[in-house]
Amino acid sequence: MDTALLIGDTGGIGAAIRAALEARGVSVTGLSRATGLDVTNEPSVEAALAPLTGPYDLIFVASGALTHGQGPEKTLRHLAPAEFTAQMHLNALGPALVLKHALRLIPRDRRAVFVALSARVGSIGDNRLGGWYSYRASKAALNALIHGAAVEIGRSHKQAIVACLHPGTVATRFTENYPDHDKVTPDVAATRLIDVVEGLTPDQSGGFFDYAGREIPW
Repeated sequence: MDTALLIGDTGGIGAAIRAALEARGVSVTGLSRATGLDVTNEPSVEAALAPLTGPYDLIFVASGALTHGQGPEKTLRHLAPAEFTAQMHLNALGPALVLKHALRLIPRDRRAVFVALSARVGSIGDNRLGGWYSYRASKAALNALIHGAAVEIGRSHKQAIVACLHPGTVATRFTENYPDHDKVTPDVAATRLIDVVEGLTPDQSGGFFDYAGREIPW
């Protein structure tokens, strides 16, 4: 893996992923809000990606957020249309728009990987606690979009891998108000995720994997 395009390279996890990739000798092109990219706005995505020539061995979408002003819902009574819509735009539509406009940057003649950060709470089969309606739904939607795209892309890019990754609970400003004894630092999370990326094979395209490479149920 020599080249990577990293979306969200200035966030808590994104910055750590960039550092970890560069430590492995990967040349990283980064795009984020700091460079004017708004993944929820298609003209912004198109304009940001248009100057890039690629191809990239890895395209990693590390954008997203746990909340958009309102904390994750503990009950249906807290479900708010504005929060739900914002989460869908940022966590699901955003990565899908990146993939739509970055498809031309994925090589056809060799292994290439496109991954987006999802979350275990987006698994319908693994949901035993309820709540967090907007965030769960946005990540479930992302999983569906990426899985569907993997099927289509696999027809023209035989060695491509398109997948969703769960980083675990990472200690960033987005999770500081949510206690979890298993939180890891962004550096640890980044190393784990890149290890998973390097180990994925084309027959795993369309899958949903955790930070140890274990498949997560839909």
